[in-house]
This record gives sequence, structure tokens and C-alpha cells, in this order.
Amino acid sequence: MRVFVTGATGFIGTAIVQELINAGHQVLGLARSDASAQKLTDAGAEVHRGDLEDLDSLRSGAASADGVIHAGFIHDFTRFAEVCQVDKVAIETIGQVLVGSDRPFIVTSGTALVSPGKLATEDIIPSFNPAWPRASERAADAVAALGVRSAAIRLSPSVHGDEDKHGFIPILVNIAKEKGVSAYIGEGQNHWNAVHRLDAAHLFRLALESAAPGAHYHASAEEAITVRSIAEAISKQLNIPVKSITPETAAEHFGWFSHMAAIDCPASSSWTQEHLNWHPSHSTLLADIENGVYTK
Repeated sequence: MRVFVTGATGFIGTAIVQELINAGHQVLGLARSDASAQKLTDAGAEVHRGDLEDLDSLRSGAASADGVIHAGFIHDFTRFAEVCQVDKVAIETIGQVLVGSDRPFIVTSGTALVSPGKLATEDIIPSFNPAWPRASERAADAVAALGVRSAAIRLSPSVHGDEDKHGFIPILVNIAKEKGVSAYIGEGQNHWNAVHRLDAAHLFRLALESAAPGAHYHASAEEAITVRSIAEAISKQLNIPVKSITPETAAEHFGWFSHMAAIDCPASSSWTQEHLNWHPSHSTLLADIENGVYTK
């Protein structure tokens, strides 16, 4: 299958590209710079110049492929509502090209806000949260209603592994370095779920090959890890104290990241594992932290 991949040179995208190529697929990767283009060429992929705001490049990329994986997103939290709209329009644009073609379209979403405070399962449809306006999953569902064979993969808040420079664990590590303590809020018994990026990439390929139209899949290898245990593992690696802080001081300590530091988002992937025969096998989040992946 010839697969058009957005976000093809990102932390997760590079793993998806390699997973696809290793499985015998051809990859057409979206690249907006010479450096990204070279990275794709070195990986054995074909280069398609453009970006998420260049709708003509998205149309032509999708039109020339047998399937599409949309893993791209502009990670600029200073204009978050704007980039969420860019993401929505990109999905709608690709979807329009695929209407009536029976070509698979895999869109990236997240587990964090599916069911805060309760175990999230794949059948739950999250309510719209204006404080977090990312619309990728709703856009995927909308194009599915038009007859596109689309499905969504909900990624864990922590997709971890070597070369993770901008994810949530690096953010916590950098805050801990700056503050001199590795902190958690209250008792720290709120949970994140997690997945290694190579396991996530494998799930993207399985979904591309056999996803059910309109389905939601969970890239969650570990369904519930306490934020306290994450903070403790970071403290050991940095050789600094671990500390509980109050909810009232969380914003001062964590800044814009305080919401994610406080969120409780366990997520199951039992249905996903059963229906796509997905069996995560790579290292756990705490093992990666304890093995120095984030403090090298």
C-alpha cells in the first residue's frame, strides 16, 4: 500500500514511517523543509512537499495514495485554538478527497480527556471541552459519516521512548530541573496512561490495514500510572527531592502544564488489543525514566 503520512518526521511519525516500510508499504511523507525532506529520504520514504496549512498539498498527497495516516499537528500552545482549527480543516480536506474511495484514513486523537477521573474505554465519546478545543476525533467522525473509511487512534498523554524531546515527560523533567524538586499535586494518586512510541507506531499500521470504519482505538499500553510514581522516578534520576504541592500552588509551580499534572486519565486498550491483535511489547514508562532515557 502507498501511504500518505502527515507528521512523518515527528517523534511518533518517524516510528510510523519505519513501521510501514518494514512491513512492505511505500510511504509518501509530508515535508515542509529541506531538513525534513532529507530525513524522509534517508528513511527510505518518498517526499511530498507541503504542510498542514497548504491544503492543495494535502489534497494531492491524499489523491496519490492508497491510504492516509494523519499524525501531524502544530504543537504551538501559544495559539492552541488556532492550530486546532488548522488540524480540523486538514482532516476535512483529506477526507473530501477520500469520499467514495474505500481508502483507509487514520486520524490521531488522545485519551486524556475521554473520561477524566474514570477508566476510559474505546466506546466512550468524549464531550466537547472548550478549554481543550482539539477537534481531530470529531472531524474524523464527521468524514466517516460521509462514507470515508476513517478511524481514530487515541494516543496516551505520555508516548515515550528514545528521542522524546518535547513530550510530557521532558516537560516534567525540565520543570523539576528549574525548580530543584520533582513535584506532584496532593497525594499524587491521579493517573496517566502511557505507550512506547514503537508500540504506538505498530498500532497505526494495524489500524491502517484493518480498522473498522468509524472506530476509536486506544494506544494505551499501561492503563494507569500514578503521577506520584512518575515524579519519584524523575527525582531519583535527577538526584533531587520529590515533593507534594497543594492544588492552590500547582499553577505557580507547573505553569501552563498544571492542568495535565493534575489530570486523572486512566485508559484501557482491551478492546483495541482484541480487535486489532495489538500486543504492546516495548519498555514501560517508568523503565524508560529509570534507565536514563530522559536524563542522558
